[in-house]
Amino acid sequence: MKRNSRLSSTLHILVHMAEKPEQALTSEQLATFIHTNPVVVRRTIAGLRDAGIVTSSRGHGGGWLLGRAPEKISLAEISVALGETLLLFSTEPESPGCLVEQAVIAVLDDFRIAAERLLAEKLSSITLADLTADFRRRFDLIGVSSHAV
Repeated sequence: MKRNSRLSSTLHILVHMAEKPEQALTSEQLATFIHTNPVVVRRTIAGLRDAGIVTSSRGHGGGWLLGRAPEKISLAEISVALGETLLLFSTEPESPGCLVEQAVIAVLDDFRIAAERLLAEKLSSITLADLTADFRRRFDLIGVSSHAV
């Protein structure tokens, strides 16, 4: 199964933005943090702009800024803005008449609903500020300023 790193890549970008809250960062700058193309960055965080998590401006001095304080941005909100599915499997029927599929859905659906609820609650309780604080703590442990990154 292919790993989806869209949420983790977006969180990586947002932590860098939170480290420099007054500095607009271009798509080109943000792309270097996750080793990708600026077009990928623009596509990835377009949903974040629509949700008010980030803002953007064009022209000289333009770029991306956080739309509000990191304490006011939860991981759940970021995930929803990206359109991410929370779990690896779906219980939506692909072949509604298939008895095997009906049995699998009957067994897994309650589990999926409960797991998604728990994951959503946990993601709602973690903010971008929490990630940034942990990032700074890790840099402090190795004796490097997080602002040097």
